[in-house]
Amino acid sequence: MISLTRHILDRQQSHPDHTGALSAMMTHIALCGKLIARDLNQAGLSGLLGTTGTTNVHGEQVRTLDERANRTFVDVFEESDVVRVVVSEEMEEPFAIKRAQGSGTYALFLDPLDGSSNVDVNAPLGSIFSIHRVGASGSILKAGREQVVGGYVLYGASTLLVYTCGDGVHQFTLDSAVGEFFLSGSGIHIPPRGKICSVNTGNQSKWPGAMRKVVEHFQMGGDETGPSRTARYSGCLVADVHRILWKGGLYLYPGEVKKPAGKLRLMYEAAPLSFVVEQAGGLGSTGEERILSLQPRMPHQCVPLIIGSREDVEFVEQCLQGGSR
Repeated sequence: MISLTRHILDRQQSHPDHTGALSAMMTHIALCGKLIARDLNQAGLSGLLGTTGTTNVHGEQVRTLDERANRTFVDVFEESDVVRVVVSEEMEEPFAIKRAQGSGTYALFLDPLDGSSNVDVNAPLGSIFSIHRVGASGSILKAGREQVVGGYVLYGASTLLVYTCGDGVHQFTLDSAVGEFFLSGSGIHIPPRGKICSVNTGNQSKWPGAMRKVVEHFQMGGDETGPSRTARYSGCLVADVHRILWKGGLYLYPGEVKKPAGKLRLMYEAAPLSFVVEQAGGLGSTGEERILSLQPRMPHQCVPLIIGSREDVEFVEQCLQGGSR
């Protein structure tokens, strides 16, 4: 039984250039995951369901648990002296950590509670995190390939923490009786092609014609790309990508004709999940370029997302760029 704490300390010893900052940050993230998992387990009994009556920076209704999860991350990281700033889906402006202003060299990007519309029906939810070094000029907007750590927590039948710091993908399962995450998967490798196509087809009337044809192709199947794909879409990005990480296939959230940038956020959704998937041998793309190569222009920037098995993503890229296979 290898705990998350022991695992991270062992990784630091094998990478002398890593300091105790990694251990501190991951310990804080694990604590947030435990606290949010507890809140979700008790939500129906603690008056935490429903909405707050406000909207976030993206114009989406804020649920009580969205606000609670965001507050949990902020409260925990306010005790950090290595994370200088927190950027969250639930906060319009970056939040400066006062304690770390003289010492902090990292920025934390968050989707504190992904899939929060699932809360009221007890379906899976997640938290997504990404850590970057703050630039010498104080810049926090960096391409995804420069991430120090990327990963997520999945709240479902069990609570899982999955992360990478560029040396493979590691999964931990929370033992709630002990209050600790233990290693339950390491060196995870996504199949080069899969049988799942995870996409919200309710939006297909809004997609460009090329994307509609791609999805229709996967629904029909029958050529060298394999049989028709199984449709799986939970409304929780973390849950859908986690399934594909283990089983292979595709997750698609395309841009729309009237909204070509799509809905998903680059810095704290698309980039950290692409970091994880690419470390497992998969690929994350907009359809035109790799997610990890994009230079962000703003903290809450949106991008289309095509992520999953490498051969499947490359096939979609070819189709969207007018090629054939």
